[in-house]
Amino acid sequence: MGTLDRSSPLPLWAQIADDLRQRLVHGEFEDRFPTDEELTRDYDVSRQTVREAVRHLTAEGLVVRQRGRGSSVAQPILEQPLHSLYSLASTVRAGGIEERSEVLAAERRPAIAEVAGQLGLDAGAEVVFIERLRFAGAEPIAWDRSWLPPHQTGALLGADLSSGGLYDVLASHCAVRITGGWERIRPVIPEPTERKLLRLPPKTAAFSIERLAVVGQIPMEWRRSLIRGDRYSLIAQWPAGAHSEPSRLA
Repeated sequence: MGTLDRSSPLPLWAQIADDLRQRLVHGEFEDRFPTDEELTRDYDVSRQTVREAVRHLTAEGLVVRQRGRGSSVAQPILEQPLHSLYSLASTVRAGGIEERSEVLAAERRPAIAEVAGQLGLDAGAEVVFIERLRFAGAEPIAWDRSWLPPHQTGALLGADLSSGGLYDVLASHCAVRITGGWERIRPVIPEPTERKLLRLPPKTAAFSIERLAVVGQIPMEWRRSLIRGDRYSLIAQWPAGAHSEPSRLA
């Protein structure tokens, strides 16, 4: 804890906010954030001064204040650019957060009509099915279900899928490199079972993402993802000088 300079023109609440901000950056409050009473005692200031400092940290999104429960450290929101093919695993690691996956299923199964249609297969044809619960730190952030044609991707079933992106494993174990595809993204209110799986707070929305990944013109993965809306945001980028009028979507 830093020492306050009571002769400084910088208000005490601002000095406290700066000190707490630095302590947050260094991970000092991972387990719990101090109460107002503790901060009042530690900094030897009034409760009003402490509350003003915490109020500014809350406005910055660093601290969450809940009535009757005090303050807690806000979980970081991962920002995902949309200008190119991206990896959730890379985004999580780039945020300085530990990334891992819990493999819920890795098996061959018959394709339902939707999956078969997206992959250009006959209904009921066998596909490789991968289901993973993706984690950012201790909290789940996404639920992924992927269907892939078995002849090119069967080696996935013997691979370690507990961390990293699926496309990296495809490249290393199957010599398959995704070259493009498309996504459809929409906000949804998760079902109770989905909310429980992702440990979503009440009344929190999620992103539903459908993705078709291709190698050249060949469909290679149909994926459905559900990503927590309170921990994830999407950023679209345009090149300088691009036409400002949105194009019509087919």
